[in-house]
Amino acid sequence: MSMIYLDNAATSYPKPEDTYVFMDRFFRSHGVNPGRSGYDLCMEAGQLVDDTRRQLTRFFNGTDPDRLVFTYNSTDALNLALFGMLSPGDHAITTTVEHNSVLRPLHHLSQYHGVEVDRVPFDGRGFVDPGDIAARFKPNTRVVAMNHGSNVIGTVQPVAEVGRLCRERGIRFVVDSSQTAGKIPIDVQAMHVDVLAFTGHKSLMGPTGIGGLYVQPHVDIRHTRAGGTGVRSAHPFHLDEYPWRLEYGTPNVLGIAGLHAGVSWLEQQGLAAIEAHEMRLLRRLVEGLRGIPNVTMYCQDDLADHIAVMVFNVDGFEAGNTGTILDVDHNIACRTGLHCAPLVHAQLGLDAIKGAVRFGIGPFNTDAHIEAAIGAVGEIAAARAAKAR
Repeated sequence: MSMIYLDNAATSYPKPEDTYVFMDRFFRSHGVNPGRSGYDLCMEAGQLVDDTRRQLTRFFNGTDPDRLVFTYNSTDALNLALFGMLSPGDHAITTTVEHNSVLRPLHHLSQYHGVEVDRVPFDGRGFVDPGDIAARFKPNTRVVAMNHGSNVIGTVQPVAEVGRLCRERGIRFVVDSSQTAGKIPIDVQAMHVDVLAFTGHKSLMGPTGIGGLYVQPHVDIRHTRAGGTGVRSAHPFHLDEYPWRLEYGTPNVLGIAGLHAGVSWLEQQGLAAIEAHEMRLLRRLVEGLRGIPNVTMYCQDDLADHIAVMVFNVDGFEAGNTGTILDVDHNIACRTGLHCAPLVHAQLGLDAIKGAVRFGIGPFNTDAHIEAAIGAVGEIAAARAAKAR
């Protein structure tokens, strides 16, 4: 039996065939260092990098492609943004929905750099109230950093409203779109997003090792690194101009090529069609698991404003054991534990039982995959109940 892959919240798999083919063809024909020399091959590789900047700027409804900078992933991007925007004496606000890509940089800033950090909890449905964030605003609040879509409970946060409140107060709004970019539309203008962090290897259908930031023209992020840019090499300081301001050394041109192909595939398919497919499968999955005795789901009562990510537990059974059985006995790949988002699990009381089992649905999952997952969880729950008797 072939593997059923339900770990798309960790990374999308498989990628579109277009991604594999384009990466292979481009690297064989243009695998040189872009922007460093004037020969044709180098210029053509640089053209792809520039084309991808423009493509992603359009994708997020940005205005200046030079403000689209490439990083290793969203964690790298968020570190650049947060360490480059916050200073001793500043106040930052985040939420308990966050991934460690936000939590840990802010913790380091609070412990070692004199930044005060507030963490706003989510409600019983899994959403953060914009009013609760605004209630934490202080005269020295400089940044609100917020997850667009939870990698645990799948809730899509009201970022447009939070962004509006931040814009009214002149507070910079940093959004982590790791789970939503490529699943649902993101408009940095309409959502009042000042800095958008994204990763390429999830729903943007690119490879690992590539991500980035879109930085609005009215925002500046100070240097925290320095190195080669291929531009103005005699200058002793790292360049202030974007995109070089936040890019250092040789770019991941192969990753950029894969990201370009992945986003092109998304644009051909249409985000609305992909979202409809994934959410239909999620509704069937939640419906099926809800009918199994001794299975508990979290924040899945109403699937409005959700992405196709969910967590559950078989009562009385550690998540890791459930995941092992799904893998070994049913050939279903999933993720168990705390999912690099410990405050979500702590607020739900799951930290004491070592987290939960996560299913993440992608565009290549099928009805048969979902039915197999429901059946497998049903068998595990029945076996656990029989053993408990």
